[in-house]
Amino acid sequence: MKKQYFIAALCLILAVLFSACASGPTQVKRVDSSTSIDLSGRWNDADVRLVSDSLIRDCLNSPRVAQFIQQYSSRNKGKLPACVVGAFKNDSSEHIDTSIVARNMEMAILNSGKMDFVAGGDTLDQIRNEKLAQLEYASEETAVSLANETGAVLLLIGSVKSVVDRAGNVTTRSYFVTAELIDVEKRTKIWMGSNDEIKKVITQSRVKL
Repeated sequence: MKKQYFIAALCLILAVLFSACASGPTQVKRVDSSTSIDLSGRWNDADVRLVSDSLIRDCLNSPRVAQFIQQYSSRNKGKLPACVVGAFKNDSSEHIDTSIVARNMEMAILNSGKMDFVAGGDTLDQIRNEKLAQLEYASEETAVSLANETGAVLLLIGSVKSVVDRAGNVTTRSYFVTAELIDVEKRTKIWMGSNDEIKKVITQSRVKL
């Protein structure tokens, strides 16, 4: 009898080991970057694309933005207004890299040829540190001027907010993204855009014990 129990236990151990070995390595499947994949119901790359595209279209098609650019160019011999990206705040309850939304808007508006963009934030700090270093170490012929920066005429800012509602095993997540374009000199807002299209319902399975 003991021999039978031993053989059965040995077979069970071998089956578990074989199953573990047969599971194989982790599999990775490449997909198109435009594919929408929503695993957790939280903010993801598909949401970034949807929000960015919506706000960019709204800004570039704004009659007030077009009027501002035309008037500025007329007063400044055809020059385009320079814009700087300010803070895109995350006012939601989860971690969201809002800089991606800001960067997407910056690239699209710059590539449209309607505005110029100047460095701000950490990039501006690096540029000014480089200027100071050149003042000390570079030759007079090659060092750049300290006080020759292009001043920003426009400031682009925004924020992301979320509302979460739960009942039992069902959760809804709604996202509200806003962006504003501000005339730095006059402190007037020449454009405001918002996107509230992202609303998700997440149903979690109930585990029965």
